[in-house]
Amino acid sequence: MSLDQIVSSIDAEIDRLQWVRTLLAETARPPAPKKATKRRMSAAARKRIAEAQRKRWAAQRNEGK
Repeated sequence: MSLDQIVSSIDAEIDRLQWVRTLLAETARPPAPKKATKRRMSAAARKRIAEAQRKRWAAQRNEGK
């Protein structure tokens, strides 16, 4: 085997190994994180929560008197 053939063989092997490395790196990537959806509250739910909070505040005010 001549020196040129050896170098050519090594170059071919390097190319093959880089290709395999690229394939493995693509499959080893963790999945992309899921985008969190924003929780939305209905107007009725906000109203219920606000009324309950006002009731708690009124109870606190009456305790102090």
